[in-house]
Amino acid sequence: MKAAIIGLSGPTLTSAEEAMLHTQRPAGVILFRRNISDPAQLKALTARLRSILPSEAALLVDQEGGRVARLRPPHWRSHPPAAVIGRLYEADKKAGLRAAWLTGALIGLDCMGAGFDVVCAPVLDLLVPGAHDIVGDRAYGTDPGTVTLLGGAVMEGLLAAGVRPVMKHVPGHGRAHADSHLELPVVPDELPAELEPFTRNAARFAGLPVWAMTAHILYEAWDRLRPATLSPVVIGQIIRQRIGFNGLLVSDDIAMKALSGDPVSLTRQTLAAGCDVVLHCTGVQAETQAVLEGCPLLTDQAHTLLAARPVASISIGDGESLAQERERLGLLEDGIRAKDPTEGHHPA
Repeated sequence: MKAAIIGLSGPTLTSAEEAMLHTQRPAGVILFRRNISDPAQLKALTARLRSILPSEAALLVDQEGGRVARLRPPHWRSHPPAAVIGRLYEADKKAGLRAAWLTGALIGLDCMGAGFDVVCAPVLDLLVPGAHDIVGDRAYGTDPGTVTLLGGAVMEGLLAAGVRPVMKHVPGHGRAHADSHLELPVVPDELPAELEPFTRNAARFAGLPVWAMTAHILYEAWDRLRPATLSPVVIGQIIRQRIGFNGLLVSDDIAMKALSGDPVSLTRQTLAAGCDVVLHCTGVQAETQAVLEGCPLLTDQAHTLLAARPVASISIGDGESLAQERERLGLLEDGIRAKDPTEGHHPA
């Protein structure tokens, strides 16, 4: 398999996309709202992808809750943004932790039922006052201990549902003063507090099928020339050694404007820097074909990490009772209709 996860153009596969998937064998596919209309259509699409892709290939979706949700009412459950869970935790720690687990479990069940096996959540970035609001209510709070515990509980819930979580955006996006979808943020400082949620959860979930996603940010204290996704220093010395993350490391979308260069060159740079898999999301056929043709195969280690699956301890049938329990916690589901800060940057 090629060491790339790709986007598609629309709600059904084109003949060119089918041929590309057959011949190029990517490590996975990520779907966006442009690919999703209703449960029947989505199940048909994911089933078709499963029939074409290698058995180890992954199907990904961004489903954080709040603003960033590809599966939305009326066809799927709504889920609160991280900040709402964080506020509940401040008022009642036991209820907040339970709400985090329940939300992870319910998101996992929704996504598993739709055919996905990787959920790009939770966000382990800190909310930093004065920083860009690209993180905003996607963060569980300002305190690294709170973010660690709530993000970890969400991951436990996702794993219980049988899907793999993706910690993002390592080594920390909260301090950025720009949106990496539009430009390259520069962070001049060390990030001791921001590393904590990743470090503690990397240790907590070591050996389990948990992924992490890089941030497209230039961390000048570590590498003054290359953003984290393209930096062997940040990936090798910070993410792998200092944070201690040994799971599958996927880049954020290399088509985001924070990175400059053609997608084939960026693919090679990303993998050379130490990412296991590159993410390319535009769904533009010519770009995607070029990325896959220029992309090397997965390493043996990356293939092993990609193939690892969690053992589910809950099932679709548990969803209604879990949703009722979450409702009894009094979790206010505000922020759900707010503008998604990520979706509009990918072609509709």
